[in-house]
Amino acid sequence: MSKVVHPFAHRLVILRDWKSRWFAKDHKYKDFLRTDVLLREFLEKRLRGSYVASIEIERSQKTMRIIIRTSRPGMIIGRSGEAMTKLKNDITKTLHRLKIKMPEELKIDVSEVSVPEADAAIVAYMVAEGLEKRLPYRRVLKQTLEKVMQTRGVKGARIVLGGRLGGAEIARGEELKKGSIPLQTFRADVDFAREKAHLPYGDIGIKTWIYRGEVFAEKDKAPREAREKK
Repeated sequence: MSKVVHPFAHRLVILRDWKSRWFAKDHKYKDFLRTDVLLREFLEKRLRGSYVASIEIERSQKTMRIIIRTSRPGMIIGRSGEAMTKLKNDITKTLHRLKIKMPEELKIDVSEVSVPEADAAIVAYMVAEGLEKRLPYRRVLKQTLEKVMQTRGVKGARIVLGGRLGGAEIARGEELKKGSIPLQTFRADVDFAREKAHLPYGDIGIKTWIYRGEVFAEKDKAPREAREKK
């Protein structure tokens, strides 16, 4: 058996929260899950290029709230909120087309990612953007990794590419890593994301890991600080 674990799922409850937050009884669970999967697919396709870090969905009895985390909120909100209104209408049309029951109230919140270079999803898209512009993949890897490692709070990063690199006939993998990435340590804040770069000769897969240091419980901070002062 492989010992590879998904860094996000591995830290659920300990450091991470679920990306979909709602409760449903048996007969509604299937519908809610289907809605979440299809809505996420639509938004990822629709907002590609807007540097989206994550899409979270919350539900109450009458309201559905979509939280979009991005480093460029202006691209999604638009001038005086025009783009946001259009996005809301597109979501409503998509739900009607898929024959999904509309919630009574639909809310879309956009929150800004203050340090985009420390977010795995945004870094993965930056690599994909460079590859789609037909830049040499080794240069894209090196420049992106240097930019990430210069960011305050980042202690390690790893980027892996897989596919027909440079248009070669045989697909292969290329990897670049700096610093440390403790994948099995629960308190290690490791962010992970997958992305695809769409090229004329096929897609290139991108995986990114970013290690942002260890996270300790609040109650442990005071005794540790006292020990450090001594």
